[in-house]
Amino acid sequence: MSEDGTPHMKRRRFLQATSALGLAGAMSGVASATPGRNPGPKDDEMLVGIANDGEKIGKRARKIKRKLKKKYSITVDLRHSNEKLRYVALKPQEALSEKDRSKIEKRLKKFDRVKYVERNETLSSMLTPNDPQYGQQYAPQLVNADSAWDTTLGSSSVTIAVVDTGAQYDHPDLSGSYASNPGYDFADSDSDPYPDVPSDEYHGTHVSGIAGGVTDNGTGTSGISNSTLINGRALDETGRGSTSDIADAVEWAADQGADVINLSLGGGGYTSTMKNAVTYATNQGSLVVAAAGNNGTGSVSYPAAYSECLAVSALDPDESLADYSQYGSEIELAAPGTNVLATTTEARGSYEQLSGTSMATPVVSGVAGLALAQWDLNNAELRDHLKATAVDVGLSSNQQGSGRVDAANAVGTQPGSGGGDGGDGGDGGTGESTTATASGSLSSSYDYDDYSYSWSYSGPSKVVVELDGPSTADFDLYVNTGTTSNASPSNYDYASTSTNSQEVVTIDAPDDSTDLQVDVDSYSGDGSYDLTITEYQ
Repeated sequence: MSEDGTPHMKRRRFLQATSALGLAGAMSGVASATPGRNPGPKDDEMLVGIANDGEKIGKRARKIKRKLKKKYSITVDLRHSNEKLRYVALKPQEALSEKDRSKIEKRLKKFDRVKYVERNETLSSMLTPNDPQYGQQYAPQLVNADSAWDTTLGSSSVTIAVVDTGAQYDHPDLSGSYASNPGYDFADSDSDPYPDVPSDEYHGTHVSGIAGGVTDNGTGTSGISNSTLINGRALDETGRGSTSDIADAVEWAADQGADVINLSLGGGGYTSTMKNAVTYATNQGSLVVAAAGNNGTGSVSYPAAYSECLAVSALDPDESLADYSQYGSEIELAAPGTNVLATTTEARGSYEQLSGTSMATPVVSGVAGLALAQWDLNNAELRDHLKATAVDVGLSSNQQGSGRVDAANAVGTQPGSGGGDGGDGGDGGTGESTTATASGSLSSSYDYDDYSYSWSYSGPSKVVVELDGPSTADFDLYVNTGTTSNASPSNYDYASTSTNSQEVVTIDAPDDSTDLQVDVDSYSGDGSYDLTITEYQ
């Protein structure tokens, strides 16, 4: 701490003018797809991330196409582009062997402004009111939603986006929750997210009913919250969808102002495209809630494993970990996921029981909706509040995170005051925080600034490092803890490296044995930036 009581951040070394401590600055449309682009998996496409240098992404993509043709006699089609997430999908015109495809990818990675090249992977779905079938449900009761409903049933001013298969938004138990403009179909590139084959495409309808099926309407089952629902159809009738469609849907949901984005899907590995999408959504103010996965292993699937996502494991009715539920250090909350009764498409009988982390995830999203109806919270505060008010059900933190989500505690407990009895995964913080800020500028892709931050609290519960850089450049953020070594692109514990200059790194229970080391690095371009470090006790 400095003598005036403000946190202290020191410049370690620099290539440009010295930064001054001071106040930090303040921190669309649907992406275009090529006509005729098929819905569902697109494994033959390559996703190419392009660093922001002020040039339109389509112009850069055309340069890449020409260079591939001229230098390597490889012809590719531009199948899709996303200006905000700054990636393009390229498809070779000829079928290629795995060896030849790998060669193209390696060559592309060496092109100017190409930040990453990856496959367009396929992800899959992961499966006392007067509502007459409420007595057949157990999930709302298990998370004490019935007690929370004495205070609030939820609010239509809270929006939950379901990124999934299509949803039957005119279902008698959903039509009161879905917005008048119910969503967008990214799988088929049209404005109607209704299921193409309702007898097969029911997953999104079930997830919608768990999170926001209308409660106390005398019809069917009870959802957790009466929030407004929107649907980004990114999975087709087979329950599968491409990384690019899902990433575009996440970006779209954030741009619609979704308070919560529900991702009951997964199965792919780490991809920069999806990482950038959930980072974008988080920076826009959405809480992204994601399913841990259903293969029963001790590793959490992506996208749930990204630090930006709140990862959810599934419980059986007796609150034991479901045998199918994946688990690991990324788990933050648990919720009932086995034999959950909720809406399904009318072609399948209107209501059915399904099991999976897909079902546990919208329980958490619905409780988040109830909490937002009661309290004015940003997405970081909401995430902390849900964890602080969770109930310890006797599982390890790798299985339950902070505990089983609890609606009554989330609604009835003043944020920042604790009130739950969460497990080892809780942050244990007091809610107090302190902030340090700095401003600087970088002149080129060879330029960087290093900072050292001295901790204010003993045993801080969390630290958030935010970079707000120029809109026509690509600045990245690297962080080290527990060492005096400068962070850098080749030496870091944590990083945020989207294709623009808006970056955030969040670290729970950081190692405070040494000062925090922060590197602001220009991948491309130049300009001024603001760096903000917020430490929580």
